[in-house]
Amino acid sequence: MYTSPYIICEYCDSVYHRPQLSLHQKALCQRCGAVVARHNLLSIDQSLALSVAAGMLLLFICFYPVLMLKAQDQINSASLFDTVLALAEGPISLMALMSAFAIVFVPALQVVLMIWLLVHARGGVRAPAFRGCMRALAALRPWGMLEVFLLGCLVAVVKLKGPLDAAPTLGLFALGFLSLLMIGMAGRDVHLLWEKLP
Repeated sequence: MYTSPYIICEYCDSVYHRPQLSLHQKALCQRCGAVVARHNLLSIDQSLALSVAAGMLLLFICFYPVLMLKAQDQINSASLFDTVLALAEGPISLMALMSAFAIVFVPALQVVLMIWLLVHARGGVRAPAFRGCMRALAALRPWGMLEVFLLGCLVAVVKLKGPLDAAPTLGLFALGFLSLLMIGMAGRDVHLLWEKLP
């Protein structure tokens, strides 16, 4: 149940009566064409379950290899942390710091904030520091680079297939699933907490 019968376009501030949307429907702003409302696919319980799953996947890929290389009877593998540590040992430690920020710290903070908000929303109340958490989620969204890292791993598998025997591991598939979860949850469904909670 929504607390207001109105919705506001976040791009041009036009105000509309909230439409009743069915599955796969969305409402567009008549002034600027932006999406102002979508059918909500997930309940709060489902969003919370997916957030917990995202946290478990993030822990998994931090310590489990996402890529394996075989060359001359030697096998090397690297997890998310291994890639950051490998960069930190070289001359480009600033890049290691940015990588750790974009592919470990930001996704971990997003997951923690989502779980914090959704655990309280499940009880029908706003979490302490609700506004700050929601603003932090919106501010962190452009800084999460998990999908870019996923693309880099896929390119590495293809490019290294010739000189080396590069193979994806379970960690790479977990990274792909986590990227989809983060894109879906951090954008649309958490935003609705502004309107659903008193």
